[in-house]
Amino acid sequence: MKIFIIVSLLCGLALATPAQNAKADRKKVVCYFGSWATYRHGDGQFDVENIDPHMCTHLMYGFVGLSDTNELLLLDPYNDLEENWGKGAMKRFTNLRLQNYDLKTLVAIGGWNEGSEKYSKMAMDPGKRRTFINSVVPFLIQHNFDGLDLDWEYPANREGAAPEDKENFVLLVRELKAAFAPYGFLLTAAVSAGESTIATAYDIPEIAKDFDFISVMAYDFHGAWETFTGHNAPLRANPYIDFNDSAKLNLEHAIQYWIDHGAPAEKLILGMGTYGRGFILDDPAQSGLYAPASQAIDAGPYTMQAGIWGYNEICDKFLAEPGKWIVVEDLYYEAPYAVNGRNWIGYDSPQSIARKTEFALKMGLGGGMIWSLETDDFHGKCHGESFPLIKTLYRTLNGEIPLPPPTTTTTLNPNSTQPTTETTTVSPPPPSDVCNWEGFNPDPAAGPCASSFYWCLANNGDWTALLRTCAPGTYFNEPIQACTFPELIPGCEGIVETPEEP
Repeated sequence: MKIFIIVSLLCGLALATPAQNAKADRKKVVCYFGSWATYRHGDGQFDVENIDPHMCTHLMYGFVGLSDTNELLLLDPYNDLEENWGKGAMKRFTNLRLQNYDLKTLVAIGGWNEGSEKYSKMAMDPGKRRTFINSVVPFLIQHNFDGLDLDWEYPANREGAAPEDKENFVLLVRELKAAFAPYGFLLTAAVSAGESTIATAYDIPEIAKDFDFISVMAYDFHGAWETFTGHNAPLRANPYIDFNDSAKLNLEHAIQYWIDHGAPAEKLILGMGTYGRGFILDDPAQSGLYAPASQAIDAGPYTMQAGIWGYNEICDKFLAEPGKWIVVEDLYYEAPYAVNGRNWIGYDSPQSIARKTEFALKMGLGGGMIWSLETDDFHGKCHGESFPLIKTLYRTLNGEIPLPPPTTTTTLNPNSTQPTTETTTVSPPPPSDVCNWEGFNPDPAAGPCASSFYWCLANNGDWTALLRTCAPGTYFNEPIQACTFPELIPGCEGIVETPEEP
């Protein structure tokens, strides 16, 4: 029997630098990117180039899906890839690491719209699990991702799910982790914050062994599927109004439940939202929490979904209607809601994000997660800076956001005896024998179909060139800036080696 074996991957940004090792104790800031935001209109349009690569430690590209043949499936090939005159968003996304060498970029699979049934059918069959895993590993290699984020919503829950999903999810995670180990790929997850879902979906101690970290989606506790107002993401319960099951619908209860049932606190990432959920009040005279509200608030101009506004849309509303919105903050929830006539919206502000992040630190969690980049105030309309929610999260966890220092030069003004200091943009050095640009360059001594390449870093007007070698059986693919299989590189198809199985 002929097989094709890849032993290990020594490629690109998976290699640790001294700076990365020095920052090992930094808390994680996990940021999801909804790639469909490129199709939004006006000030809501958001693309890869709008991302600040310094304010997150991990970026998640959302989403890919699962095909009917149990393989990883691109949901928007035109936007995701460069082939057929596509936009190449995935390559542009992973290339953000060239601006921040500490950054990790992962691809997320699943999401609410993917449902649960096909994931359930895949996870219950060993052969289908193997088919799925065999599609994921080459995908991560080819597209230069650092790992996979599993966002199956949710095992053993929703239409088409099976009770055995809880056990099968453990097997899927265990097998993925084993397949990722030779390559150093990260394996992470986004999981539920609802107690009943957690209890039926997750064998917490078992999955915690194999995930590098677990992001708890501590939001969507209330929304327009209910007939009364409720905050999207309370920090803790209000004992005067939250009773029985309602007392469990908050961040504090969700995180404590995960920890009490076997999750190491340091592997948990507290999820927070850059959006709010809103209602139309039945009676404007009743406008507090649990007020009658049988309709969703009208859709915002960017997200265009009734019942939900991005923080950028909330900012726009406040700026367009000054003095009309009354903002209230519950003493226990520690997160605001705003009322204007019959319109009611609960959301997070920079202040409430800071308090939730302080809670994460107090609990010893591994960091914070944001859903999602494109609904923060990324134009900086409300607070004098872009991404005020995400930057508040980062600063509360880790202090000031590191930025590349500008180049400062001092010149003498001919009309003055005083020197003038100017700040200019850093330019890369001129090409050298091996470095033509910052990033990955082919090894000129190796010729075509080479298994070696140079990682070139600009360093004070010169190049630092680090020779790197691909894993056995893989070769450097310059267009995608990664090591991949020879059959995926034009002109190298004929060198595939197929050693005999021992």
